[in-house]
Amino acid sequence: MKRRKAITGLGFLTLTASSLFSKDNGRGDKKQEIKTTKAPKAIGPYSQGIVAKGFVFASGSIAIDPATGKLNMGPVEEQTRQALTNLKGVIEAGGSSMAKVVKCTVFLQDMNDYAAMNAVYAEFFAAPYPARAAVQVARLPKDVKVEIEAIAEI
Repeated sequence: MKRRKAITGLGFLTLTASSLFSKDNGRGDKKQEIKTTKAPKAIGPYSQGIVAKGFVFASGSIAIDPATGKLNMGPVEEQTRQALTNLKGVIEAGGSSMAKVVKCTVFLQDMNDYAAMNAVYAEFFAAPYPARAAVQVARLPKDVKVEIEAIAEI
């Protein structure tokens, strides 16, 4: 029998190394890949999203129309709307909804687009709003203006 080294945090959390790195995290809840036509196909070695431990982890979404595969290089409002529509498709395919999103990360090419992005973002979420970080980055995939990822409860 293999020995397991315990990892302790604040005294109330104890995990084993094998439970952290196994596909089922030691509790029988295997991770499941999300595949939906309501969002663009993954274009690399990643999934549109993963369902695990009662959560949906949605990969970063950009303004690609899943029906046509065409990239929307329009204003940040259009790109944000398409990215959030794609994100919604992944979250719903994972068995959740936008109302159950608990955390978003917004990546912006230009922080001057924050207000415009935020106005569209508010169309997709209601109070209590998800926790969120918004950061400006040097470059995004396909040179889009915005990319958004999310975590939702199931």
